[in-house]
Amino acid sequence: MKKELGIFSLLVVLCIVTASINPRFISPTNLTNMANLIGLFGVFSIGLGLVIITGGIDLSVGSMFALCGVLLPLALTKWGFSWPLAALLVIAIPMALGWVHGALITRMKMQPFIVTLCGLMIYRGAARFIANDSTLGFGAGSGFETLRSIASGKFLEVPMPFVMLVVIGLIMWVLLHRSIYGRYLLAVGRNEEAARFSGINTRMVITGSYVIAGLLTGVSGIMLAFYTNSVSPSNYGNSYELYAIAAAVLGGCSLRGGEGSIVGIIIGTALLQVLQNLVNLLGIPSSLNFAVMGTVVLLGVMADQMLQRRAAAKLVAL
Repeated sequence: MKKELGIFSLLVVLCIVTASINPRFISPTNLTNMANLIGLFGVFSIGLGLVIITGGIDLSVGSMFALCGVLLPLALTKWGFSWPLAALLVIAIPMALGWVHGALITRMKMQPFIVTLCGLMIYRGAARFIANDSTLGFGAGSGFETLRSIASGKFLEVPMPFVMLVVIGLIMWVLLHRSIYGRYLLAVGRNEEAARFSGINTRMVITGSYVIAGLLTGVSGIMLAFYTNSVSPSNYGNSYELYAIAAAVLGGCSLRGGEGSIVGIIIGTALLQVLQNLVNLLGIPSSLNFAVMGTVVLLGVMADQMLQRRAAAKLVAL
């Protein structure tokens, strides 16, 4: 809870500073756009956060977005799928790929970094091949207005991606903090071998985290496709996995595993969006966005290391 309060306090201070520098920050248009982006990025950041809690990593998220991004318009406009079937396809494929990742990691004993790095290259290549390396969009297609409104519309003037983030965040909060599976996730992240000797099916727990991450990536992929309205498979979703990792680390997830919270991940996502918004409002070149993100992640990891050492020192003193 201390970490969440600390990062939330930082978010509030940053919002106040940004608003004082440029009053446009609190304009309805800017706040609506930020809420939209927080929702879009927050959903899949939660999924990657669960993977990080187990001590793993997933570098293939951006390429999964590219794959989902080309399959959705093709299914809706070319292949004649109904919108529920197209949505199911786009969600089921990342879930299946997440299961493959988990199986390779837990049964073949491969490193998560290597497995998902290969996935990053494979899925990006598959997306470019399927789309024939051309930009795809929804054009004047009809019959999927319901899906478009669910993915990119508004509910009581609140962007649907943000509403989805709140709903999914509540579900994932219960899963992580109030369920047996959530306890197993944290236990496996702290010490996988000890968890296995305690009778926990560590294979199932770790694989499940990658499947859930795939599910949330698929949901985000649908919303993002309608938000951008066009998909270029060569660069669509580039570095989104780094954004999710940054949000999770800022939100209190330890890269060593065994520590993290859903609320923290959401706050970390919001903090990154406010930082990017500040960069734009100050007229700083957008090319520095990644530099800002990298600096923030570095500071977050350094803070985590310092807190870990302080906690260890207190234990030794006792």
